[in-house]
Amino acid sequence: MKIKGALSLSSYSILFRRFCHGSPSSSSSPRPGLLEQYKRLVRQGKLQHDMHQERVATELDDLLERLRKYEIDMEDYHAKMSRWEESRENERRHLLLEEAKSKQNGGLWIKGKDRNENGILGNWMSRRRGSVEPGVGKMVSYLNREKKLDSLVGQRPHLPVAPKGIYLYGNVGCGKTMLMDMFYNATGGIVQHRRRFHFHEAMLEIHEHMHGIWKKERESKDETSNGNVVGGFRWIASLPFDVKVKEWLIGEEKYNQEVQRKHILSAVADKFLIDRVSHTCGASLLCFDEIQTVDVFAVVALSGILSRLLSTGTVLVATSNRAPEELNQDGMQREIFLDFLAKLEYNCKTVHVSSDTDYRRLIPIDKVDQVHYFWPLNSANRAKFELAWQEVCSKSGANIISTVLPVMFGRSLEVAESCNGSAKFDFEYLCGRPVGAADYIAIARNYHTVFISQVPVMSMKIRDKARRFITLIDELYNHHCRVFCLSSSSIDELFQGTEEGTLFDMESFQFETDIEGGKLRRDVTAVGTMGTRPTTTGLEFIMSGQEELFAFRRAISRLIEMQTPLYLQGVKIMHPLFCQKNSQLAASTNDLSHSPSSI
Repeated sequence: MKIKGALSLSSYSILFRRFCHGSPSSSSSPRPGLLEQYKRLVRQGKLQHDMHQERVATELDDLLERLRKYEIDMEDYHAKMSRWEESRENERRHLLLEEAKSKQNGGLWIKGKDRNENGILGNWMSRRRGSVEPGVGKMVSYLNREKKLDSLVGQRPHLPVAPKGIYLYGNVGCGKTMLMDMFYNATGGIVQHRRRFHFHEAMLEIHEHMHGIWKKERESKDETSNGNVVGGFRWIASLPFDVKVKEWLIGEEKYNQEVQRKHILSAVADKFLIDRVSHTCGASLLCFDEIQTVDVFAVVALSGILSRLLSTGTVLVATSNRAPEELNQDGMQREIFLDFLAKLEYNCKTVHVSSDTDYRRLIPIDKVDQVHYFWPLNSANRAKFELAWQEVCSKSGANIISTVLPVMFGRSLEVAESCNGSAKFDFEYLCGRPVGAADYIAIARNYHTVFISQVPVMSMKIRDKARRFITLIDELYNHHCRVFCLSSSSIDELFQGTEEGTLFDMESFQFETDIEGGKLRRDVTAVGTMGTRPTTTGLEFIMSGQEELFAFRRAISRLIEMQTPLYLQGVKIMHPLFCQKNSQLAASTNDLSHSPSSI
């Protein structure tokens, strides 16, 4: 496929993403099927036919049709589940209260008067029965109660068989993301519950959910330790029972919650895709761009969360540069990964987009307009770079100020120079310090234009900085930012990729956006027998820098596209700041059109 017309495949990918996230007119008319969309672009001369991409489009179009029926099946399933869960919870409460009444009426605790009259026997009974049941007792009573509920309410409804998702992999720039986003757009109006994530965004959301769950657990423990026995179980407070009986009830409820949660990753998975509180029905679709397993946490978290989602009926469509079996070449947490791999292969069809062409390099570039990447580092280019910054600020009509951006987990990032949606940074400040994806996402969301000065030629000597630069470019590209660079070399020569000065960088196994001292990753990977040391083979792979070389090809490909007029024209359409303004304008226009004065 060769780019010929007004839009590149990446520009189409981004435009499709815009419609997917709620364009006002995106659901006003039926969309054509995915394969028809692709063929239409070819007929219009905007894309040249590529047999590999058409094959993928055919696979995705078939999945789209199966999702139509699956959505109906899942609506029926969720309706049955809602009735079943309500009935089971009512019966569970009823059984629990019956047990509490029995204990209140003398089955377990003996009141003071009786205790005194019974002498030694009464004191012994008080010691035996006057405390909350131990853990084993809770487990036995829970299992007995569940067995009764099975006979009273019946087994849970059967989950419909989900259509197999699709895992796309292939080289940089071959069109994987474009095809996935075309598919995601086509599911609008078909699948109610759907999300599209990029890898970095997903990892940060996972951490945010985990942080929220742990915080809630700590608050609950603090509440109990401070004497507020009822805590989050307010309904128990008004019951006509003794304090000991209420303590027993609270203990049973807490144990029930623990059993339901089982593992923090399962709890995160339930929040990750769908807000279950809404009680809405339908199928679930997760589109995941650039699946990778860069460290232990990614292996553990993605394995646990995606496995949970797949086992509960979520359909996965994912892209990656690697085949599933090649994702974890470091050999980290091998057993966990192999379990995940088996589930992935069972629930998804693996499709190779086997084109070796990076189509971003075929996008026409107007040399006259290419003034966003200045090299080499000399006085003339420094002056041009500074002039470009001053012109952008002048056109915005605002003053240059310093500000502080909130990041996440209570962290923040200082921005020394910013001006109405534009900001200027030094490479060392962005990539030479322990910052990461959360910081770059905050920058990309808040600034549509980003200036980066003093970008060096990168090799294995500064591989930690190179890794951060890759992540920075990924996020600026994903949010469709305009980028100005002042660099030591051309884009193609930016990363030398030599073995000179090869380092084993321990940051491969640290979460750069965590709260300092929080040890969030290490807490997660410490569960059971999980460790953090890679195998010898994995260590050699990390030290070779192959992963960085592969990722940097993607960054170079994106940097090339980000200099094209087509990409730059899309900034005012696609960047979050402009999307927000456009949505507000559309809403205002819609309100005016429906006001009495406009009729």
